[in-house]
Amino acid sequence: MNAPFEAAKAIGPDAASEAIPDHEIAVIGLGYIGLPTAAVLATRGWRVCGVDVSQSVIETVNAGRVHIEERDLDGLVREAVASEQLVASLEVPTAHFYMIAVPTPLGADNAPDIASVEAAARAIAPKLLPGACVIVESTSPVGTTESVAEIIAGVRPDLAVPRFGDREGGDIALAYCPERVLPGRIVTELVYNDRVIGGITPDCAGRAAALYHSFVKGDCLVTNARIAETVKLVENSFRDVNIAFANELSMIADAMEIDVWEVIRLANRHPRVNVLQPGPGVGGHCIAVDPWFLVSGAPDKARLIRTAREVNDHKAIHTEERIRKQLRAARYGKAALLGLAFKPDIDDFRESPALEISTSLARDLGERILVVEPFAEQLPDELAGTGAKLVTLDAALREAEIVVVLVDHTAFRHLTPEDLSGHIVYDTRGMLKR
Repeated sequence: MNAPFEAAKAIGPDAASEAIPDHEIAVIGLGYIGLPTAAVLATRGWRVCGVDVSQSVIETVNAGRVHIEERDLDGLVREAVASEQLVASLEVPTAHFYMIAVPTPLGADNAPDIASVEAAARAIAPKLLPGACVIVESTSPVGTTESVAEIIAGVRPDLAVPRFGDREGGDIALAYCPERVLPGRIVTELVYNDRVIGGITPDCAGRAAALYHSFVKGDCLVTNARIAETVKLVENSFRDVNIAFANELSMIADAMEIDVWEVIRLANRHPRVNVLQPGPGVGGHCIAVDPWFLVSGAPDKARLIRTAREVNDHKAIHTEERIRKQLRAARYGKAALLGLAFKPDIDDFRESPALEISTSLARDLGERILVVEPFAEQLPDELAGTGAKLVTLDAALREAEIVVVLVDHTAFRHLTPEDLSGHIVYDTRGMLKR
C-alpha cells in the first residue's frame, strides 16, 4: 500500500480490515465536486474509483476527458487516467474510503432533497469492509450524516456502526466534510482551502482527517458531524444575507432613480462598511440553495435567512420586469441578453437567475431575444424551441436595440460607451461602471 494510505490507516480505527479492497478510495458522484476531488486524489498517489450513474460520464472519464468545464481539470483527469490511478465505474467497489459527492437539490416548498445521498449510502453499505471510512461531502441538512449511519446499520447488521455521541469507535467510521470551493478555482481550492471535518465520533473525525491531511495544504479542522454540517450552511447563508442587502438596495435605488453603483462606491469608503455588488439575483447550487437547508432545521427561528432568500429570488423578477418595460418602449426592437451562467467565466447554469430571466422572456417574445453566452455552443434545453437565438457579441450589437448585462463574463468587459452608443443599456452587474 502507498504512503498516503499508511498515514491514514495509522489514525484510523483499530479494526482496519486485513482484506484488500478493489480501490483505496471510491468517490460517489462525478460532478462539479466529485470529479475534481477524484482527480486530485489520484494525482496524489491514491488508487481511486469514481462512481456515477451516467454511462456517458463513465465513458468520458475513462477516456481521459472531462464532461464539465473547470480550469486545469482536463489535464488532471488525463494524467490520473493515463497513470491508471483513476478509473470510473457504474458499480460501487470495495474501498478503504468512500466519499459521497452527489447532488442535494431542493424539493417541493424548498425542502431539502437528500434522496441521492441516501441512495449512495444504500449502494455503499453492501461493499463495506471493517475499517472503512464513509465521508459525506454533499451539502446537506443537519443530521444527514447520522441518517447515512442509520441506513448502513439497517443494511449491515453485522457491522458495529457508530452513533452520534458515542465515545468509542465502531467497525467503520462516518464523517462529514463539506466542499468549500469556488467554480473556476475548484482544483486549486480543493488543495489550499481549510477543511472542516466532523465525525460521528472523535475516532471517526480522526480517521477522515487523515485522508484530507494527505492532499490538503490548508488546515484540517476537526469537530463533530452536526457542527460541520451547520458550518457549511452558515457560510453560504452569510453570503446570501449580505447579497440580499445589496440587491434590496438596488431595487430601492431604482424606485428613487438613484445610481446604486455610486452609492455603494461611496458608502464603502467608510472604514467599517463593505456593501457587496448587486446583480440580477443569486444562482448556483450553493448560495441559492443552502440557506433553505438551514431554514428547514428551525423554520420558526430563521426569519432573516428566509427573508434574504426571498429578496434574492425577487430580484430576478424585478430585473425581468425592467427588461420587459424597455422592450415595450422599443416596440419591435430586440434585446441582447449577455450571459446565462450563474457567475462569470464558467459554464454552470444551475439555479442561474440569468437563465431564468432569459427563458421567461423568450417564451413570450421569441425572436426578439438574442442570447450571448461564450460558454455555450447551443442554447440550454430551457430555451430550445422558444425562438430565441444564440449569437455572437458582435451580431447582438448589430441587431439589438437593447443590451442587458446579466453576467459579467471577461468576454464582455472590453465593451466601451462607444461600442454601446445608440443602444438602451441595462447593466445588472455594474460591469460598465468598473
